[in-house]
This record gives sequence, C-alpha cells and structure tokens, in this order.
Amino acid sequence: MVIHGGYWKARYDRSLMTGLCEDLAGRGVAAWNLEYRRMGNGGGWPETFDDVASGVDLLSELEASLDLERVAAVGHSAGGHLALWAAARTTLSGDAPGAAPRVVPRAVVSQAGVADLRLAAVTSPSNEPTLALIGGSPEEQPERYALASPRERLPLGVEQLVLHGDQDETVSMLISESYAVAAEALGDPCELRVLPRTGHFEHIDASTDAWRISRDWLVEQLS
Repeated sequence: MVIHGGYWKARYDRSLMTGLCEDLAGRGVAAWNLEYRRMGNGGGWPETFDDVASGVDLLSELEASLDLERVAAVGHSAGGHLALWAAARTTLSGDAPGAAPRVVPRAVVSQAGVADLRLAAVTSPSNEPTLALIGGSPEEQPERYALASPRERLPLGVEQLVLHGDQDETVSMLISESYAVAAEALGDPCELRVLPRTGHFEHIDASTDAWRISRDWLVEQLS
C-alpha cells in the first residue's frame, strides 16, 4: 500500500507516488496507490480516515493473486501518518473510524511522516493543516487526537521504519523523533533513520537514496 502526502490537502493527489509504484512493480511487488478525500474535496475528520480504511480493506475483495499475509505500507508526509494509522487500526474498537480492519500491514515505512498529531498541532508548519484535519486543537478535540494520531495508538505491534531528512523544512524532524522514542519505550519494533543532506521531497523520487532505503527495507520485510 502506497499513500501520498500533501498535508491532507485536495491539490495533492496519488500521482505523487506513481514513480514509486512503478519502481515497486518493476521489482515484483504489487503496489496499491491509495487515494482518499482531502481537505478541500470533502476530507477531514472522519472522512479521510474512513477512506483510507476502506481503501486498505478493499484489497480483500480484489480478484487478484495477492498474499494478504504479506502486506506492507509506505507513506510520505501526511501519507506517512496515514500508513502508520492503517497499521494502528487493530487498536481501535467500537464505532471508531477504521475499527475492525480486514487487512493489516505487517510492516510500515513512514517517510517524513506526521506521526505525532499532538506535537504536529503545535509545531510549525504542520500546525495549521493538522488543526484543519482534526477540526480543532488537542484541547478542543482530545478524543479525535487519541483515535487519529499514531503516537497515541502505540504500540502497533508491527515492524516500522521511520525516515526523516536532516534538512526537512516541511515536516519537523522532532515529530518523527517523538514518535520513534515513544514506540521504542513501549517495545515496538521501530527504527528511526535520520538521512543526511536530505530534505522533504527526495523520499518520493524513485532515483534517490532516500527511496532506495524505503524500497529495500519493504522488499526485505515482504520476502
């Protein structure tokens, strides 16, 4: 499963990840380039989350030769948040958006992901889009943050690789660090790698080392 970013805004779509999907497919890995409603085209809470959950679970209905015991997810920026959240759906209960998943990734790569929404809501430049996605601050919407933020759903119980460039000015590296420290403290298999001389967008360029690290790790996890 490949999930694009763009701070959950409508002007960014899954075409951002086409090159990565083609690279995965060329190496024998089926790539599911998932789309979802975003802010500006009907997205936000809970629609964005409902769409991601539905898109993931749709894999179980496809007439294709897929091994659903060997599913992984990779997401960039806001997509990193959603990829981790997709793995966290097993921790949700009742009528929470995304509860009772039919398909669960066994490994996740977060590429400069917004993995800690509470921290993102008070950290520039992620604060404005995070507040818009959730519909308020952590103080105003504590239950939504508890359900929507991967940091709040730990431990996930799946292998996780958290990548972040040391020159990223779009999503603060503090967010990935916060998430990875919390995951490790709770015993989750989560590795943080800080990529030198790397900004935000190298992750979605199939020719870069940033993508190669993601791809090779995913292939290893699925082998």
